[in-house]
Amino acid sequence: MSAPHLTSVESDLPDLESLLLAQKKAALADPMPDHATRIRRLDKLQNVILDNRARMIAAASKDFSNRAAAETELGEILPLLDGIGYYRKRLGKFMKPQRRHASLTVMPARVEVRYQPVGVVGIVVPWNFPFFLGLSPLIGALAAGNRAMIKTSEFAPASGDLLKEMMAEIFTEDEVTVVTGGVEVATEFTKLPFDHLVFTGSTQVGKIVMKAAADNLTPVTLELGGKSPAIIHEDFPLDEAASRIGFGKGFNAGQICVSPDYVLCPRDKVNAFTAAYQDAMTKAYPSLRNNDDYTGIITDRQQARLEGYLKDAEEKGAEIIRINPQGEAFDGTRKMPLTLVLGATDDMLVMQEEIFGPILPVIPYDTLDDALAFVHARPRPLALYYFDWNKGRADDVLARTHSGGACINDTLSHVGSDDIPFGGVGPSGMGHYHGEEGFRTFSKAKGVVRKGKFNSTAMVAPPWGNFMYKQLMLLQKMRFRKRKIS
Repeated sequence: MSAPHLTSVESDLPDLESLLLAQKKAALADPMPDHATRIRRLDKLQNVILDNRARMIAAASKDFSNRAAAETELGEILPLLDGIGYYRKRLGKFMKPQRRHASLTVMPARVEVRYQPVGVVGIVVPWNFPFFLGLSPLIGALAAGNRAMIKTSEFAPASGDLLKEMMAEIFTEDEVTVVTGGVEVATEFTKLPFDHLVFTGSTQVGKIVMKAAADNLTPVTLELGGKSPAIIHEDFPLDEAASRIGFGKGFNAGQICVSPDYVLCPRDKVNAFTAAYQDAMTKAYPSLRNNDDYTGIITDRQQARLEGYLKDAEEKGAEIIRINPQGEAFDGTRKMPLTLVLGATDDMLVMQEEIFGPILPVIPYDTLDDALAFVHARPRPLALYYFDWNKGRADDVLARTHSGGACINDTLSHVGSDDIPFGGVGPSGMGHYHGEEGFRTFSKAKGVVRKGKFNSTAMVAPPWGNFMYKQLMLLQKMRFRKRKIS
């Protein structure tokens, strides 16, 4: 889940190259950890999460100035435990070599694919989910038999320090190590010759990371962001849509890469949706300033960015609706009301930049084709949400749109589904982890052909024109004929 880029200054750089060298040496000494070793590492990770559950909740809340305990439980801790359980149950199956078809030209032979750990995985963690987005890729990397280096975000320092302490408690530095620090450390970190690099953050910084990785030909998984739309069909009940979209927007105060970024609503239902959304959010958050259920904005700078978006929209003619049930003042806090923007246009920042906060533009549309055309005219998003009880129409929308992932009649939940891949497409990212795809991402699929004592190749070897070669060519001509094209 991406986070807008922030800058910081860091002078004391850790010895990143030595840390990586130690891990590479350890990986070379044990290039294919057995099933028991991998399970033991996952079990240790599960135990340290359980032991530090309360501390993780407190650290995240400190970093955000306030974050609901339930949001850290639901958005970070429970998905991590579920992910560990998923791999624990299926790891033996994933590790087995896969039998593949032996073509005529290599028979007789056994053909298979073996999945080998890539080696050392680098993981760059954003500030918005400082535990989940550090440990979720780690779970996949450990399941695949790798070692890992994690760079935490300096904008979630309490969480980063705790994560470093937790990993040092259960892993040696040549297994898993965590480094903290600012932009200088992050820059040097992404230049290291990892065997795979996972970066979660903004599209802008993702381009820089990919360029740095290219110097080492390091494969990358980029989890970026973009503007994820929520489309409401005209037949879908607005109260239900408002509640489900509101949950996705209110969670972590919208500081999620897959948070609904804008709503496409039937033109004649915009006012009704606006009223339903205000009602749903008032019920969810009857107060804001002193409400422990409502998360603050991560930094003053991020809050100023979001307020700047609203000012820009208002100056350009948009209607701003702040949902503040008790009319509270927020001076001196990093709380921001959930806010609707009506009449947003393409020249406004709220429609140009990923919002990453509790602001939700509502865009009217006349036909579903118009709504899809609006989405198609913009970069492919990380998530797409469509609300419609009609399965046929929903399947058609899925077929006609590209997005990293999608939910029908819900928001966010695809990220927590362990058995499907999570990742972006185009400007919203590349590659994925979670599920079986995560295991494959952090593994090298090595194709193997195993021959026995009988050397069939010798029978067709030069000099060409021998009997077996001629028979092979004759058989191929019988098998492959020009096909009639209808």
